[in-house]
Amino acid sequence: MKYWKHPLCLAIAALSLAVHAVPNPENAASAYQGEASAIDPASAKVVRSPGAPDLTEAEFEKAKKIYFQRCAGCHGVLRKGATGKPLTPDITQQKGQAYLEALIGYGSPAGMPNWGSSGQFSPEEVTLMAKYVMHEPPTPPEWGMKEMLNTWEVFVKPEDRPKKQMNDLNLDNLFSVTLRDDGKIALIDGDTKKIVKTIETGYAVHISRMSASGRYLLVIGRDARIDMIDLWMKSPGKVAEIKIGIEARSVETSKFEGYEDKYTIAGAYWPPQFTIMDGETLEPLQIVSTRGMTVDKQEYHPEPRVAAIIASHEHPEFIVNVKETGKVMLVNYEDINNLSITTIGTAPFLHDGGWDVSHRYFMTAANQSNKIAVIDSRERKMAALVDVGKIPHPGRGANFVHPGFGPVWATSHLGDETISLIGTDPDKHPKQAWKVVETLKGQGGGSLFIKTHPKSKHLYLDTTFHPDATVSQSVAVFDINNLKAGYTVLPIGEWSGIKEGAKRVVQPEFNANGDEVWFSVWNGQEEPSAIVVVDDKTLKLKKVIKDKRLITPTGKFNVKNTQHDIY
Repeated sequence: MKYWKHPLCLAIAALSLAVHAVPNPENAASAYQGEASAIDPASAKVVRSPGAPDLTEAEFEKAKKIYFQRCAGCHGVLRKGATGKPLTPDITQQKGQAYLEALIGYGSPAGMPNWGSSGQFSPEEVTLMAKYVMHEPPTPPEWGMKEMLNTWEVFVKPEDRPKKQMNDLNLDNLFSVTLRDDGKIALIDGDTKKIVKTIETGYAVHISRMSASGRYLLVIGRDARIDMIDLWMKSPGKVAEIKIGIEARSVETSKFEGYEDKYTIAGAYWPPQFTIMDGETLEPLQIVSTRGMTVDKQEYHPEPRVAAIIASHEHPEFIVNVKETGKVMLVNYEDINNLSITTIGTAPFLHDGGWDVSHRYFMTAANQSNKIAVIDSRERKMAALVDVGKIPHPGRGANFVHPGFGPVWATSHLGDETISLIGTDPDKHPKQAWKVVETLKGQGGGSLFIKTHPKSKHLYLDTTFHPDATVSQSVAVFDINNLKAGYTVLPIGEWSGIKEGAKRVVQPEFNANGDEVWFSVWNGQEEPSAIVVVDDKTLKLKKVIKDKRLITPTGKFNVKNTQHDIY
């Protein structure tokens, strides 16, 4: 039976198990796509469940693999829910197989991928996954110090590394670009627009972070592998490597005065924990579990994943977002053997965020709570919890001076077309501080990143996940000094000159001078992709970077902007 003829399609709008999922550009037919998990499905212990439909071992193993590849990133390894809703047997068995097949087959307006009707799952696979989520979830193994040390390698000892920069690169304007499906990053010269080299990394690098000195580039893949790249080498290359878990998203280095480059921290999705390492070698020093009670219901959660991590400029501390519990941990590293941790309760499902312009206040999204938590890093407390639009996803956000309300920080949203502007100056603009002072309307929902620069008068946002190809292949631009005029649309996908594929546009990133904006035109692994460079002053096309090595480019991180938290 074809899914679009199934009688249960009428019930889709009312489905309550809807989730948001992140797209995989290899499958551009559906509006939304799930991300693959780095967890090895074969490592999970199989648990047979009463009340669930019978599955052969072969069927169970196949379904387990599909789940870890497509579903775990949103629903969690243990299916307790996060960005996506919980899918534990007490819920799924009560919904029943027919309901689950309809949900998996058609998706929902709230963001659940339409796996069946898009052709990503066969009808047999839709049925299989409906049965599978009615079983108890398998549990992957833990990952401790022994496992980390077994993966830790130092390729070039600190004493054998250069004492000064040995190449002619303008490091300030160097870009680290994630080649998601190729397991590499590309170092691109921002002046010449040429690829300096590509470097093998872990699976699907999530972010690149600069050390405080601007010398070391740290990248972390979804498989929890960290690669440390020395940009001073004649040919920049890896000097150390470690795997800090089975699945991860975040890495950061110490930036407080006197501790520059001393420590590196990384947070894992599985096991739920973070690891502090030596800043020059990545030797693991301390592992801290994040399992614990949720901030709202005070219920134990076995899988509170570590999302964004940011380095404090006010104290020798790392600021760690614990997604499911809704707690922000201020981890003081003055005494690495006696860690002091201040825990701040905010709202569940903490995700991404960045600094206000003063680098005192951490603005972080509690995405499924539809809130922005404001953390005062100087006073070590929450300054405010601000209601915003549906599923805020700011990246690191955007800071600028509003013509009427003074300094603001902006976030766009995955779940609606709005852009929330939050006042950030409690000293000179106290009435506007920690309030949404204005709400703009963009092209639509599905936005991942919003960006500006201190030297720019423009505010850019993508709509990568919007179901309309015209929208997902373009960006909206606001004039900061005339916000009421609305936005201008830049057809980035069209400018790329690429004819085939989804051509989803993702993540505006400025160059060091703040006069260029770079966008990824994101296609499938077997399709051409590109980076489009726009002149910020004129909003005209400046350059299209094409290269056969640019396989699924996604995140782009300028060295200077990343090093100094400029956004």
